[in-house]
Amino acid sequence: MEQKLQDLLDKIYTEGVAKGQEVASTIVRDAERKAERILEEALKEAREIREQAQEEAEELRRNVASELRLSAQQSIHVLQQQISHLIITEAVSEPVQKAFSDQEFIKKAIETLIQKWQPGQDAREGLSLLLPEEDKKTLGQYFTEKTRAALNGPLLVNFDNRLSNGFRIGPADGRYVISFTDKDFETFFTDYLRPKTKALLYGDN
Repeated sequence: MEQKLQDLLDKIYTEGVAKGQEVASTIVRDAERKAERILEEALKEAREIREQAQEEAEELRRNVASELRLSAQQSIHVLQQQISHLIITEAVSEPVQKAFSDQEFIKKAIETLIQKWQPGQDAREGLSLLLPEEDKKTLGQYFTEKTRAALNGPLLVNFDNRLSNGFRIGPADGRYVISFTDKDFETFFTDYLRPKTKALLYGDN
C-alpha cells in the first residue's frame, strides 16, 4: 500500500516538475520574445532619434553657414562703403572747403552766374543774391556797387547769418532759389564720384 502511495507521489512530482518546467520554458520564451521586441523598438527609436538629430544638426549647420555668408557680405559691403567714403571725402571735402573760403572764387562764380543768366522775365525783374552776414562788408559791398551794369537789371543783395559760406541766387520774386554752398558741392561731387569710385576700387559688380 505504501509502495503504491509512493509511486503515486513520485508520478505526481514528476508530472508537476515536467509541467513546471514546461510553464517555465513558456515564460522564458515569452520573456525572451518580449525582450527582443523591446530591444528592437529601443534600437529603432534610437535610430530615429539619431537620424532626427543628424537632420537638425545639418539644418543648423546650413543656417549658420548662411548667416555667416550674409554677415560676411554685409561686413564687406559696409567696409567698402567706408573706404569709398574716406577716399571721396579726402578728394572732395578739402578742395571744396578751400575753394569756398576763397573770396575771389566766390566772386568769380557769382559774376559768371549773373553774366550767363538767361534773359527774359528774370532779367527784367532782377535777381536776388543772398550772402553770409560775415561777407556783408566785402562781397556785399562789391556786388552792390559793381554788378548792376553786368546784370542789366536790378540786383537785390541780402544777408543771412544762417548761411556760413557760399551764396544763394534766384529771381527777385523768390519763385525759386539756387544754392551754392560747400555742402551743396560736396553732396553733388560725392553723389557723382561714389559709383565711379566703387567701380574703380571693386569693379562694376
